[in-house]
Amino acid sequence: MSYSIGQAAKLLGIAPSTLRFYDKEGLLPFMERNKNGVRIFKESDMEWLFTIECLKQTGMPIKDIKTFIDWCIEGDSTIAQRLELIKNQQRSVMKQIEHLKKHLGLLNYKQWYYETALEHGSCSVHDGIKEEDVPEQFRPYISSKNSLRNKQAVCK
Repeated sequence: MSYSIGQAAKLLGIAPSTLRFYDKEGLLPFMERNKNGVRIFKESDMEWLFTIECLKQTGMPIKDIKTFIDWCIEGDSTIAQRLELIKNQQRSVMKQIEHLKKHLGLLNYKQWYYETALEHGSCSVHDGIKEEDVPEQFRPYISSKNSLRNKQAVCK
């Protein structure tokens, strides 16, 4: 089966212009064109594109993706290099996940904060809150003086 650029883009959840950009950057050396110069994507091309999009979505720079593709084309002599590139990207993703977990924790805290304020009709309910009244997972977000950190900023 073959796909047009629009169909391929839709399957990947990206814009056709992104596929044109990838082509321009040399990320699609496997892609064929018909006699009119229109890009044609085969099933095997789609597998490559899913890998490219995965690497891109994990924050890998285009130049590194290009290097990876070039190594794949070179063959087995570059397996160790490809493995190292993938391991480095895995480490980068794990760091991103840890940062996102911290951000999610703060968002969860703010949700609790505003739900409590809404329930009481005011953010001032948090002025005299006791540490034991704060759910355990949100205690890192309160100060040691039993008042919420940045309570003025949080309520704005």
